[in-house]
Amino acid sequence: MTTSSKTIQIKEITDGQPIHDFFLVREMSRGETKAGKPYLSLVLMDASGEISGRVWENAEQLMGECPAGAIVLVTGQAQAYKGILQLRIDSLSRVAESEVDLALFVPSTKGNVSQMAKELVKLAGSVENPFLKELLLSLFGERKLMAAMKKAPAAKAMHHAYVGGLLEHTLGVARLADSVSGLYPGLDRSLLLAGALLHDIGKLKEFSFDSFPFEYSDRGRLVGHMVLGIEMIQEKINTISGFPEELGDRLKHLILSHHGRYEFGSPSLPMMQEAFALNFLDDLDAKINYLDRLAGQAKGDGYQWTEFQRNLERFLFVKGHRGDDGSAPLDQGQDNGVDPRQRTLFGL
Repeated sequence: MTTSSKTIQIKEITDGQPIHDFFLVREMSRGETKAGKPYLSLVLMDASGEISGRVWENAEQLMGECPAGAIVLVTGQAQAYKGILQLRIDSLSRVAESEVDLALFVPSTKGNVSQMAKELVKLAGSVENPFLKELLLSLFGERKLMAAMKKAPAAKAMHHAYVGGLLEHTLGVARLADSVSGLYPGLDRSLLLAGALLHDIGKLKEFSFDSFPFEYSDRGRLVGHMVLGIEMIQEKINTISGFPEELGDRLKHLILSHHGRYEFGSPSLPMMQEAFALNFLDDLDAKINYLDRLAGQAKGDGYQWTEFQRNLERFLFVKGHRGDDGSAPLDQGQDNGVDPRQRTLFGL
């Protein structure tokens, strides 16, 4: 049995079902029963969702097989406990990374990553201002940066929180910026489009991509993606002869204010037309993605009410549609390591 022959998705598991399949370990912790016997508590995931599991026998011996980020072959049985489906794990073993088809275990964008990357670079090349154009093409011309862009999520939870999510979200906001600049001639298209393409670039350093699932890097937690993005942009500006300082300040203002409000983590409030536009376009793309994923996870077709969404402080009326969007169940307000300044009404 190889990982390419994974036979069941987590969303398909039912109570009492025997399990012999591959999963990614999202979390692992050791506990003890009242009698002092050790056990392991796991959160397992694949591209369809997550499920908790317990290892009651040989816990000490198996700890080394299932660190967070490992792919494991699990044998056990699904059991409902207090209405929540879990796995009783009888045995597990770690799988070599060379045998892993990561797409089976990690939620990913439905879009064609290569095509999205080409469109992003094409939009960068369409910027009229020569300094901003050189900045954009220089950044996106870096092979390592673009490789990370194709891999990175746009967030730890909530919107575009899957592999390729950052590229998908950045392209979505850039498309909106391109369209809106044609509707409002007073907007500086070059500045707005550059801001759209670079507004979340700091997330390439905010997250660590060494293993799955992705987590915040130390610098990401300490500094945040907007400041990290400014550092990346300034470093590149320093290599462009004659880049106007005032132009750089305007671009940085768009990035530092794109969350729109101090309580959402913005160091600055929007003070320019392009900054207001970028804030609204970023918010629009994030919320549409969130609602669309909710609709894709709804039970059945047609309009229906969701559970109360703490992120948005309301119930939502979504049109369910068939098919799986390839993403894990949405965070609905739990912590999940997300900066609390960025949870209410998103602010992402």
